[in-house]
Formats: sequence, C-alpha cells, structure tokens
Amino acid sequence: MTQVQHDDAAELQDGVHGPVPRERMSPGARKLRDTYAITPGAPLYRKEFGFYCLDAWRAQGLPPDADLAELFQYDPPGNYIMGELGWCEAGFCPAFEVKVVEDRGEYEVEQDFAGRHVLFFKGRRNGFMPEYLRHPVEDWRTWEENVKWRLDPTTPERYVGLDARMADAKAAAAEGKIMVQGLVGGYMYLRSLIGPVELLTMFCEQPDLIHDCMETWFALADAVIARHQGHVTIEELFLGEDICYNHGALISPDMMRAFLLPYYQQLITNLRRRQIDARRRLHVQIDTDGFADPVIPLYREIGMDVMSPFEVAAGCDIVRTAHAYPDMVVSGGIDKRVLATTKAEIDRHVEAILPVLRERGGYIPTCDHGVPEEVSLENYLHYRKRCIELGG
Repeated sequence: MTQVQHDDAAELQDGVHGPVPRERMSPGARKLRDTYAITPGAPLYRKEFGFYCLDAWRAQGLPPDADLAELFQYDPPGNYIMGELGWCEAGFCPAFEVKVVEDRGEYEVEQDFAGRHVLFFKGRRNGFMPEYLRHPVEDWRTWEENVKWRLDPTTPERYVGLDARMADAKAAAAEGKIMVQGLVGGYMYLRSLIGPVELLTMFCEQPDLIHDCMETWFALADAVIARHQGHVTIEELFLGEDICYNHGALISPDMMRAFLLPYYQQLITNLRRRQIDARRRLHVQIDTDGFADPVIPLYREIGMDVMSPFEVAAGCDIVRTAHAYPDMVVSGGIDKRVLATTKAEIDRHVEAILPVLRERGGYIPTCDHGVPEEVSLENYLHYRKRCIELGG
C-alpha cells in the first residue's frame, strides 16, 4: 500500500468518516462501546447519574476540591455530548431575562430563564422544591409574542462558538468516543412551556397550538443537528423526556402517537439521511423518571435501544426489563433508598443486579436518579467498592 493509500485509510478511520480502530480508542470509549454492543461478561462501565448530596458529604468530610471521578473510580468519558438544544427546558436564544417580579415577604416570585414564574424562599434557589406559578405559553398570543421567536433556528447568536465546539467534537471522535446529540424531548419541552396540568387540557382543546409548538421544536432541532452533522457523524440521539410518574405515562399512547412520535420519526429519518458515515448505527436513548414499562413499546417504534434511569420506587425492575428487551442497553436501576440504609442491604441489592446484568451485557449501573443527601458518604463509598468488585 502506498503512502497516499495509508493516508486515505487513516482519514477514513478518524471517527467521522469511519470508525476508529479499537487499538486507537480511548479506554473509556472502548469500554462504553462494549456496553453498547451488549457484550456478555464485559466489565461494567463506571459512572453516576448525578448528585444532590455533595453539601451533606462535605459536612461528612469530603474535601471541597475532591475529584469525584478519582475518588469513586469512575471511567473516563466514553462519549461526547453535543447540546445547544435544551434538556429540561427549550433551547431558547435568547433566554428570558431572570428577574424578581413580585415580593411576597419571606417569599419572592422570579421569572426564570425559561419564562416561568417560580415561587422561591427569598434569597434561596436550591435545597427545596420550588412552586411554578405560571408558564410562558398560555394561548396563541403568548406563544407567538413571547416564546416562538426565541426558538428561531436562523438566529446567528445560536451558532457563536460552533467551530470551536465542533473542533472539540472531532477530537473526541478521533478517540473513538460515541458522538451524542442531546436535546429536550417533546413532552418535557411542552411541559416547560405550558405546565404539566395545563398541557393536558391544551392537548384536547388546542391541538393546533400543540402541533405548532412541536413543529417549532422539530425545525430548531433539525437545523442545529444538521449544522453538527456537517462536522461529525452522530451515533446517539439522547432525549430528555421525563414522561412518566409512579403509575406510568403522564399522557396516553394516542397522545404520544399524535403529538410526539411523528416529529421524532422525521427527525431521526433526516438525521440518518445526512450522516457523513452512512453505515454508522444510530442509537436512540430515552431518559424518563417514573414507571417506564408502559412507554417502552411506544419508544421502540422510533428505534429506542438505550434507556435510563429506571426508578425502583416507581416500580421499575431493571433486571426484568433487561431480560424482556435483550437488545436494549439499560442504565440505572440502583435504588437510592437502599443506598441510604445499611451496607448489608446494599450488598444484597447490588448482588441481585450486577452479576446477572454483567453476564447479559449492555448495562451501566447508576443510582436511579441523582444520589440524595440521605445517602451517607460512607455508604456510597461502600456501594462503589461493590460495583468495582462485581462489575470488573
């Protein structure tokens, strides 16, 4: 093979035009790709969903500058997540002005970046559940005057810094990392615009407005993803959805098929058509709290093959789901309530999950949501030690 042919082959294995050879992948990328390939017996990828406990842990002796990845022996990142499309709220550009709009003595009402009016304790924004008093979309007028224009995909400010972000993405792709496009899912987006209760009424009484909101969601997502695809090949579409509560879905299957799935299907179709490396598999991940079992078949219709985080208190059983869907990657499923009990209970819990799912493959053990402050640092360190022992 000539030098030119060698150079051409190397270009085609840059993670953009073709897959990176395994020997050139970063350790985290190799391990995560083994997980996504559902490789039986492969060591389990080490990460965590998130934390709500760090202040409490610092009071228990966690150094303020502690490197959590080193302390808990997490794996280095195996993916690279591209954003710019929101997560729990819409990807506004510009965002709403954050300002206090009403003084209520010991409370105050703030307009947040997503245009919601939120009741807080005066001067406090964390450590409690706020009350949402008002959402920005109440009718056609408020949608068009206050919100829709903030989701314009042609706004130049939206793409400031794009070249630098894409240079970082291409460097990550060259290490074999999975290129992930994260975005707010349709239900979570609508809920943040309209409110969880008001949305249910609007589905029935103003379906045209809902469809206009979703058409705007789609146009923005499609345009931003197209820009990203000019630079990299995307291997995962990751939707933050939170469409379930402790008894199942918050909306009916008919509503999902009417207002969500067609937009997802078109977005995925367009994404696949634009890929630089058209042979690359596209994973679809759905993240939802609550009892997820009833929505799994619906999301499978759009190609979902990765799901998280399987909240145990809501009735999820990650072993049951993994066996029911052997071709689906599952992440989460460790009961945060158990982590707050005793080491013996933690042992029983993880010993019932990790060995069987390591044998199956395609599992990432994490807490079934952010680790709460009820979980002591001592207990969490014990849990991580058992994850390493059982997960390899």
